Amino acid sequence: MNGLGIAIAFVWAGMVLAISFLEAPLKFRAPGVTLPIGLGIGRLVFRALNLIELGFAVVLLASQLVARPGWSVMMIIAAPVLMLAGQLILIRPGLNRRTDRVLTGVDVPRSRLHHAYVITELIKVVALLGAGILLLQD
Repeated sequence: MNGLGIAIAFVWAGMVLAISFLEAPLKFRAPGVTLPIGLGIGRLVFRALNLIELGFAVVLLASQLVARPGWSVMMIIAAPVLMLAGQLILIRPGLNRRTDRVLTGVDVPRSRLHHAYVITELIKVVALLGAGILLLQD
């Protein structure tokens, strides 16, 4: 059994669920939290999450190189790693530019990049849960 891979898959999925689908939307409903304050908090939280995710991705991939799981496990593990790369390289820079504009007082419309980020988060969570389940069975 690949205990390290199992732990990382489930902890990573739990972190994404807790932050992206619980903390992020709820902070804007808290009394006194304005859009700029919420965006500033979100920027800090997601920067920290993404750094931890990068570490998880490296350790998860390295642990699987040692464990040598089947092809299906490696393919499902590749999905969250690719989603994270896409978020960091393609989506987050655009969202950061939008946040910069909002923080300087510019009124900008919602970005479709936000929807892309949510979709990649969903794919990431499903893949991580699937990877954890497959690793439990391995």
